[in-house]
Amino acid sequence: MANLAEGKRAPAFNLPTDGTGKLSLSSLKGKKVVLYFYPKDNTTGCTKEAIDFNALAAKFTKADAVVVGVSPDSVKSHDKFKEKHGLGFPLVADEEKVMLEAYGVWVEKSMYGRKYMGVERTTVLIDRDGKIAKIWNKVKVPGHADEVLAAAKALD
Repeated sequence: MANLAEGKRAPAFNLPTDGTGKLSLSSLKGKKVVLYFYPKDNTTGCTKEAIDFNALAAKFTKADAVVVGVSPDSVKSHDKFKEKHGLGFPLVADEEKVMLEAYGVWVEKSMYGRKYMGVERTTVLIDRDGKIAKIWNKVKVPGHADEVLAAAKALD
């Protein structure tokens, strides 16, 4: 488990995004960054979470915050997911799970008694200086995007 804590420097990353882009933490310096880690494109909870963040996109922009979705899905999967739901923010593809492990969200999970590795739904708010301002672990989707927006607005 990564040693992630509020007040510490956020782990750097540089990974492919939907389309043909690449995104690094350093390229977002000076902005507030919302990294939301989710298990899988086009699953019920993940779709709901993406739609909720997307619905508040203008408000996040107004708060000078960049929303970034991160999952182990491929760029191709992200492209389809983004197009299907009209998402207006980047989706980072971490197929090697380097970033997921760095942020401590690639964990052993259990369903119906079967253990497997997967993404624990987590959101990390990073301040303008690249430090972690807030961490939400084991996120419950309803109302979450609103809660993150309020925290991002309060960051200045």
